[in-house]
Parts: sequence; structure tokens; C-alpha cells
Amino acid sequence: MPLDHYVTLGRSGLRVSPFALGAMTFGEDPGGAGCSVEESERILAAYLDRGGNFVDTANFYTNGHSERILGDFFAARPGLRDRVVLASKFFTNLFPGDPNGGGAGRRSVIAQLEETLRRLRTDHLDLYWLHNWDRNTPIEETMRALDDLVRAGKVRYIGFSNTPAWLTAQAQTTALLKGWTPLIALQVEYSLLARTVEGELAPLARDQGMALVPWSPLKNGFLSGKYRRDVQVTDSARTAFVGGPSEEEYAVIDAVAAVAAELGTSSAAVALAWLRAREGTVVPIVGARRVDHLEQNLAGLEVTLAPEHLKALDEVSAPVLDYPAPMHGALRAMLQFAGTTVDGEPSGIYPPLTQSAVRY
Repeated sequence: MPLDHYVTLGRSGLRVSPFALGAMTFGEDPGGAGCSVEESERILAAYLDRGGNFVDTANFYTNGHSERILGDFFAARPGLRDRVVLASKFFTNLFPGDPNGGGAGRRSVIAQLEETLRRLRTDHLDLYWLHNWDRNTPIEETMRALDDLVRAGKVRYIGFSNTPAWLTAQAQTTALLKGWTPLIALQVEYSLLARTVEGELAPLARDQGMALVPWSPLKNGFLSGKYRRDVQVTDSARTAFVGGPSEEEYAVIDAVAAVAAELGTSSAAVALAWLRAREGTVVPIVGARRVDHLEQNLAGLEVTLAPEHLKALDEVSAPVLDYPAPMHGALRAMLQFAGTTVDGEPSGIYPPLTQSAVRY
């Protein structure tokens, strides 16, 4: 699947590449996780030249420098901006001391968008994400403000990132009942090393026709192939912040490496191919600090995992989900239907329902 084999993003008419390009690393910052303007532009050009059209950033990435790099790049290439699905996020306060400098209140949402549009040197965003939950703002205020921005032509579509499932469901229901702009996608942490999204948010997304747009699909680089037992990683800027993999994570890393060796590809390609194979529309965000990082990640478009590979990876990375998720598997049929034929399960495979089973 090449980058120009586009998919529809959720329940919308917006068509995007199967991998989005994340611009969090665009621009140098004190933490050393970013890259120069020149390398950022090379990465962006390589992605676009391959047919990519979905670019994701945020207002606070490298303190706004990421948005400025993108804005300058597209301004220098007339006509290119209109061929790209450009997404950014709001929430983080870039003005210390100003209580309204961030968050998701009406005033803040509008002000943050104006700053983002100025840095990106464009008159609209194709997709605008709420970056986190603002506990101090009613969700209906945020949704109404976003709907007003869509009606004003400054935003085309909206999505949420890092929000609880119950809040996301409340926001979507409110929008649908009031005729406001609905959510078309959720940007979530999702990888073979981070699967708890499968408890609530992923089922919600499937039910509502939302796409999942995973960030950190290689889990801080742990699934990139550079991490091996008893091997010191020295070229990862994030290692100093997040440390190395745990023993449980190494079990998954080893399994991914084994599949990669069998297929003659990289661990990163296998990890990204696994995400692409998940149910529903899943569009991973790939990031890079060098062009060769991007090329290694895009190899995930060329890999198709066989059922036995998917089964092995699913089993070794199986997450421990919070209640009530454990009640929704085979136990659900036992508790609710007492061995009758339901959803394809043969009758009589469960023991008779007892009073203790009903209670517990």
C-alpha cells in the first residue's frame, strides 16, 4: 500500500494517506528531541514526494516552531498547501501567567486557533484536535465553539486526543443531538506496547465511525528495532526521559523482531503493519528526526502480516484491561444467556448459571 492509496478518515469525506506524518520533532528545542529546519523540510518533502498528504502538528510542539516551519514550507510552494490535510491541536497554554492562554474554553479555543493559523500562514485547518481534557470547561462549550469555527470556515473537521471515553461519548452525543459538527477521529496512544485503548476508546470509535490516529506507534522507539537485550542504546533522545524497556516489554520486542526476521523486514515495519491490520480505520502517525527514520517507518506500508503472525503478536502483547472490559468476552455469554445459542456460540458450552455466578 503506497502513501497515495488514501483512506477515508472516519465518518467523513476527508481522504488521507494510510500513515500521517507527525511534526512533533520539527524544530530544535532545549530537550534535544527535535531536528533542524533544514532536516525538517527534507523529511516533509520526502513524505510529500511519496504521495503523503496528512501532516499533524500542535501549537506547543517545539514551542510553536513546528507550526512555523510548516507554514514557511508551504508558503514557499504556492498551491501545495491546498493539496495537504493539515492538522493541529489546541489546549496547552503558551502564555504563562495568563489563565485564559490555554484550555478548551470558547475564548481560549478561538485565540489559540488564530495563533496557529498565523504560524502556519494559512486561513484554515483541515482538522483541529482537542489535545487534552479541560476539566474546568463544560464540554458543550468546547463543542459549540468548535462548531462555530467550522461554520466560519476556519476549521474543516474536528477530533479529540487523550480524552476519556465517557467524555468523548458525551461530546459526540451532544453534537449529534444539537446538530453541531461531530468528531471524526480520535488521536490516541496505541501500539503493541500500549493497547489499553482497546478497553473503551477503540470500541467507541468503531461504534461511532471514528478513525483512530495512533501517536507513538513505536512506543518511544522501543519497537523500532534498535532496542535489544543487553544492548546499550545511545542515539535515542528520548531514552534519557523515559528509560529503557521493562522485562515485559522486551518479551513483545523479541516477538516483533522474530516476525521481522522471518519476513526479511524491520521491527518498525512489523509494528506499524500490526496497527494497520486492526479493526476499523487506523492511521498511525509516523515521526522522524532524520529522513532515513522516515523511510524505515514507511516500510510498514509494504508489509502484510499473515494470520499466524497477527495471532502471535496479539497474544504476547495482550493488555490487562480495566473493569468492565473483562466481563465482555466469553463470560458475557455465560452470565447473560446461560448456555443458549447467542452470537454464534454453541449451546451448552457453559455450565449452568448459579446464584454466585449471577452475583459475581
